[in-house]
Amino acid sequence: MKVAVIGSGYVGLVTGACFTLKKHEVVLVDVVKEKVDKINKGILPIYEPGLDEIVKEALEEKLLKATTDYKEALENADMVFIAVPTPSKEDGSLDVKYIEQVASQIAETLEGLKPRKLLLVMKSTVLPGTTENIFKEIIINKVSEEWKGKLSFAMNPEFLREGIAVEDFLNPDRVVIGIEDDYGKDLLSKLYLDFVNEDKILITPIKVAELIKYASNAFLAMKISFANEIGNLSKSLGIDVYQVMDGVGMDKRIGRAFLNAGLGFGGSCFPKDVSALLNFGRGLGHKMLLLDATLQINKEQPKKLVDLALKRYGSLKDKEIVVLGLAFKPNTDDIRESKAIELIKLLLDEGIKAVHTYDPAAMENAKKYLSNNKIKYHATLENALSSAEIVFIATEWQEFKNEDLYEGKEVFDGRRVIEGKKAKYYEGICW
Repeated sequence: MKVAVIGSGYVGLVTGACFTLKKHEVVLVDVVKEKVDKINKGILPIYEPGLDEIVKEALEEKLLKATTDYKEALENADMVFIAVPTPSKEDGSLDVKYIEQVASQIAETLEGLKPRKLLLVMKSTVLPGTTENIFKEIIINKVSEEWKGKLSFAMNPEFLREGIAVEDFLNPDRVVIGIEDDYGKDLLSKLYLDFVNEDKILITPIKVAELIKYASNAFLAMKISFANEIGNLSKSLGIDVYQVMDGVGMDKRIGRAFLNAGLGFGGSCFPKDVSALLNFGRGLGHKMLLLDATLQINKEQPKKLVDLALKRYGSLKDKEIVVLGLAFKPNTDDIRESKAIELIKLLLDEGIKAVHTYDPAAMENAKKYLSNNKIKYHATLENALSSAEIVFIATEWQEFKNEDLYEGKEVFDGRRVIEGKKAKYYEGICW
């Protein structure tokens, strides 16, 4: 099939590239010409293991192309996926300005094309009602009567985890398809049956599919905050919360995933999606107490790691400190809502002399966001560690797990990366 993907960011690029593995022809659309030009040369705007090889092969086979031209993408497409950002406003509510812009641009482009059957699929994370009441309404109100009878709308939420997104796409737990008619159901089912068995495809109304995405992310975020709540209690009791969660996770009704206590969750999804769902629910008259607590616990976690150091040293003023990790999780260069960034800001507030930091992938992104002259970015892990005796571990990169690296160091671990066997002093945030 011929597939257009509007938005070549994390979701759009991974989705479009992976479709080419089954020989579907994909055109990516982005408003940033520099990004488009780089993708067409095989230079990716994101770090994601395995994705660059897929993109390069697709380009060689002429199955993938990026463009700024909507007409080029839409004129031959069987379906169009919308994968643009849905950021948070200052109050935590959902900002749909990019959805509105894309809808208007699609409608304008379609008016210059011959009407035909076309499926428009929302891939962006949007609150219930957005696809039908905003995206669809804008398009239907702007296209000709002949086009109105040809268009079908659907919602297909993504469940990709950064760092293993390619694996998640190719081996998903489920594919959720929210549809308004059989045309959308049949076309999307046919597309995804190239990747999964029929029993993994869930067909729902559009609003249900929209809420499944939010409910899933909110529940996982809640599990992390629950683990941190129990972890903070375990710390005061002098027991290991990881042993506690190993026992809790053995219950098949609960499961062990997302129960690792630590600095808390970050990234582009969990904080934004929980905040949006919280505001959405409150707007409908629901207090959403559990979601509120989930965010509050998460907000407070980085300060607890700093407090451990303050308890040991009395003050951090004029000390030099190493912070390992800048990305919100390993195997990505994404620093959005990263707890490592929050940790560094808290350390700077304590008047430290310098922060020496290293991350295998995220330093260039961090430099754009953290420009304080007290922050020293090091090219190697060894150089960073040689710069100070006090070490904070903020991201669980595999290369940070070598116990020998920390010999003679005083380590405050926010992610249970090491056991501290060689460290001069070792303490974990919740253990």
